[in-house]
Amino acid sequence: MASTEHLDRGPIGAELIALALPLLAGNILQQLYNTVDAVIVGRVLGDSAFAAIGVAGSVMNLFLFLISGGCAGVGILLSQLYGAGDGPCFRRDFWLATVFGGLLSLALSALGLLLLRPLLSALRTPAAVLPHAERYLQVIFLGFPLAFAYHLGSAVLRSVGNTLAALGFLLLSMLVNLALDLAFVAGLHSGTEGAAWATALSQALAALLCLLYLRRRFPQLLFRREDRVFDGSLLRRTAWFAAVSALHNANLYIGKLLVQRTVNGLGQAAISAYTGATRLEGFANSFGDSGASAMSVFIGQNTGAKQQDRVRQGFHTGQRLLLALSLLMTLVMILGARPGLALVLPEDGGLSMGPALSYLRTVACFYLFNFLGSGLVGYFNGRGRLSLPVIGATGHITFRVAASALLAGRMGLAAVALASGLGWMGAVAFWYIVKHRKNL
Repeated sequence: MASTEHLDRGPIGAELIALALPLLAGNILQQLYNTVDAVIVGRVLGDSAFAAIGVAGSVMNLFLFLISGGCAGVGILLSQLYGAGDGPCFRRDFWLATVFGGLLSLALSALGLLLLRPLLSALRTPAAVLPHAERYLQVIFLGFPLAFAYHLGSAVLRSVGNTLAALGFLLLSMLVNLALDLAFVAGLHSGTEGAAWATALSQALAALLCLLYLRRRFPQLLFRREDRVFDGSLLRRTAWFAAVSALHNANLYIGKLLVQRTVNGLGQAAISAYTGATRLEGFANSFGDSGASAMSVFIGQNTGAKQQDRVRQGFHTGQRLLLALSLLMTLVMILGARPGLALVLPEDGGLSMGPALSYLRTVACFYLFNFLGSGLVGYFNGRGRLSLPVIGATGHITFRVAASALLAGRMGLAAVALASGLGWMGAVAFWYIVKHRKNL
């Protein structure tokens, strides 16, 4: 939707699609945003630098998804407050999230810089890759407050049904990122740190545009002088939503870090293969992620408005849409894996093509469970039952890490894909059983 509207009326399918399409486009743009760094670095600086972007991405995302997860949790609470029509509480919560979230993002920057070398060492990062990854991450960590500002502004817009504005800001920042990548890496030969500066500066632009847009178009959403008060009860509720949502994302990326450690033990060709394959996998996952976010906003507003029939209907409609998308993406990924990988792998990365194909075609067979699981996560979040996605994701990640470590030596990257798919199956089964037994 292009304006702030309540979602407790109107055709459910159309509203879910209207919410999801800008989110989907934004998720795809975000994948392009991430892939641009890797492709340009790989083509200009070679395979070692390309592998470094993959290793750095695993470390970076652990922190960034704490930030985005926390902001998403705040957005869930804001959507419930908006659905209930409580404007003063909405603005007070926005202020509390801005102040305390900003302080936490600064703390994450300091923590990331402090733990940078130990994290890369713990991941068994090869010596040829280590300096490239370290220089890249030093810049990225310094930009965490800018990332927080953008994600919080986007969460506010999503909570009131406006999923289109943040898409425009992301598109513009991605174009700026591309231009700066070419200027810094290809033109000035500034190495992987140049790609990181391109990312940080483009995030700063997106955050600034988001703030200016909120001030100009939706001043009723911004906190005022009278809203800047300490509300201990609201802060505790906000902290719970943010912390549990951030924990969910952190679980996923701690698991990815541990899987990355297993992949790093397979050698540089496997690292490059995994980096390229997961870049393409991210595009497919964007469909499920956007469905989960749209479901969360829709369910959250209708929960706040006490429209229980629309809550149930929204869940079933959303799951049918995600089911169709999962089948489509399975077909696309199996048939399009080779040409897609040819675009993202570096020119000297021929040894990586086979393992990357094996990973992508195996994991694509499990997209049904991935997408249905995303819908369940969005539903539980919108209902305010944020602990259930955390429990399911923890089980999924635990299985994925253990099975990958046990089987990768014999099966290569296909073991990582198989472990991930079986983990999705287990999580979805758990969530459906809980939903049925608790009549949620």
